Amino acid sequence: MVVFDEEQQNKQIDELKKHEEEELVKMLAQTKFSIPYINLSTAGIIIDNEALRFLSEEDARKNGIAPFKLSGKSLHIAVRNPAKQEVEDFKSSVLRRGYAPVVFMASLGSLNKVWDRYKELSFAATSRVGGLDVSGDTIISLGEKIKTIQDVQKIIDEAEKGKTYTISHLLEVVLAGAIRLDASDVHFEAETERVRVRYRLDGVLHDVVFFDLKKYRLINSRLKLLSGMKLTVTANAQDGRFGIFIKGEEINVRTSTTPGAYGESIVMRLLNPKSIQVELKDLGMDDKLLGIMRREIARPHGFILVTGPTGSGKTTTLYSFMKEIYSPEIKMITIEDPIEYHLAGVTQTQVEIEKDYTFLSGLRAALRQDPDMIMVGEIRDHETAEIAVNASLTGHMVFSTLHTNNAAGVIPRMIDLGVSPKILPSALSVSMAQRLVRKLCPNCKKERPAKAEEAEEIRLILKKAAEEGKDLKGLSPEQEIKLYDPVGCEICNFIGYKGRIGVFEIILTNEDIEKLITTEPSEREIKRTAQKQGILDMKEDGVINKVLPGVTSLEELKGVVDFYED
Repeated sequence: MVVFDEEQQNKQIDELKKHEEEELVKMLAQTKFSIPYINLSTAGIIIDNEALRFLSEEDARKNGIAPFKLSGKSLHIAVRNPAKQEVEDFKSSVLRRGYAPVVFMASLGSLNKVWDRYKELSFAATSRVGGLDVSGDTIISLGEKIKTIQDVQKIIDEAEKGKTYTISHLLEVVLAGAIRLDASDVHFEAETERVRVRYRLDGVLHDVVFFDLKKYRLINSRLKLLSGMKLTVTANAQDGRFGIFIKGEEINVRTSTTPGAYGESIVMRLLNPKSIQVELKDLGMDDKLLGIMRREIARPHGFILVTGPTGSGKTTTLYSFMKEIYSPEIKMITIEDPIEYHLAGVTQTQVEIEKDYTFLSGLRAALRQDPDMIMVGEIRDHETAEIAVNASLTGHMVFSTLHTNNAAGVIPRMIDLGVSPKILPSALSVSMAQRLVRKLCPNCKKERPAKAEEAEEIRLILKKAAEEGKDLKGLSPEQEIKLYDPVGCEICNFIGYKGRIGVFEIILTNEDIEKLITTEPSEREIKRTAQKQGILDMKEDGVINKVLPGVTSLEELKGVVDFYED
């Protein structure tokens, strides 16, 4: 006997209708409108709350428009009918706000998925209690009250005592403090009975405030919704983002979560455009090195590799190179992960693994754009290394980064990645290594005579540099050695340091280095040959240009540069 299941049949009919609609929309997108098709019902596509803020729910539903993703300065929009005048009007309004609309054609089912997310957004807009809103104006006003880390704790304590706080307000205070104090990251770390909040200031983490687990669960939910993450996923890592507009500048916040023993850990990375807008002359290079780098980056072709650990300022250095040589007469293209600051007149692209846009595919695409200069965020594999080398040999200037400990390690690493030692000398112009050291607060630093062992270390470095014919800037190994220590005051958050500066070394690919490369040399051999170039290494640069003039302390320099490396 056949059992008729009406509910099951209706479900199958609905699925068939949805499939037919998707196929029809896909065909129309390709044949009639010549725009890309997208199915937003596909698993893995996350709707960006910040994109929704470009259009009210009422106008979105009325005009068949669904803004679903904000990527840098591009707003991705799904539409039902691309020919509607309302779609053109919305695209024009997006352009006026400084964003580029990217239009996709989608089914009604896809649009409904986006429109359903307005429920979360409208709740944020209408209710400050438990809302999602992070106001740039509020952050500015809070920032005016914050001068030190202690002020962040004080404002939060006052809000909690008055019982007027909301989760959004607590989050705004934390963000306002981070922006006001120039923190690069905010860390929420779950412990057994509380959650620790820390700022990374000048590369070092500092405790700011502690929240109980109940408040943290609410903060966790707010951040996930704000960043476009899934609230129900706690066992797997997630990534998201949101933006804060402050006085016309957008601060991008990259949020990541990872599961821990006592709850999820959240890190917010603040990509503040002001922190990366550094001129070449302000990086911390001495006059000789600055002159060499200005000459090298101005060449019509070449390959300059900057190396150092994560967080050593490599991207800032590459941006300063591009700003130094920018001209409307040359075409400049970047492949970055992520784009941290938008440069006028430069074509910037961002790695998107899910779309198979990697450093390798980006570099291949960039070479078809007739560029004069290409910046590749990082050389990670044989193919990318080989194409970058070939690009420099075919008349392009290429800037990129590599992970090695020092400048001498660049050549062995490139050979290890499969680049031929016979062609590498013709491509590679400069191997550069750098570190960042914290600068002593000029308001409270304290001078003192060096201890006997400290003076001996410094004299040995000065003596070796003098024997190699390097410029000691008027210093002598025999002179009295004086050092400076951190003290701490209100201006520097009672830390003793404020701001950071670079410590550098470079190796030029001259005739001696060229001959050596063909023998596949070790780091030690390269370093020994490079000493004849008369350029300070990182240890010497740190001592001569930063420690002895009182820019930083000896202890800080020794924390980032190996003093015992041959």
